Amino acid sequence: MRALIQRVSEASVKIEENIVGKIEQGLLVLVGFEASDALEDLDWTINKIVNLRIFSDDAGVMNKSVIEINADLLLVSQFTLHALTKKGNRPSYIKAATPEIAIPLYNKSVQLFEEKLGKSIATGIFGADMKVALINDGPVTIWIDSKNRE
Repeated sequence: MRALIQRVSEASVKIEENIVGKIEQGLLVLVGFEASDALEDLDWTINKIVNLRIFSDDAGVMNKSVIEINADLLLVSQFTLHALTKKGNRPSYIKAATPEIAIPLYNKSVQLFEEKLGKSIATGIFGADMKVALINDGPVTIWIDSKNRE
């Protein structure tokens, strides 16, 4: 499971000019799955994300998590996070999970995020042509890969 996490002051996702997900302060999480991803990958990645101390405390130090400040989260599926670009100029998506595998993983991720945060999260729609807008706060952008736990 790969995730690109952006600390935002606001973010939204539109499908055909209709806003389907919107948050104020919080995290925009773009997530992609590969066929070998399992519940362990989801648990590790989601726990890491909700506990990342990337929000400022009273002293202005990044020392608080999305849970601690009760911020929002917008989760958007993005298979292109698994793009392979080693050869040529056209990315290959061979490592990205097929929808039959990715959709249940995405739905489980939504459920786990909501359980960890104790509230509903905003989402895009899996497989849709989405327009994502955000104001990256900081900017703070972090890459996490459950297969490369550095």
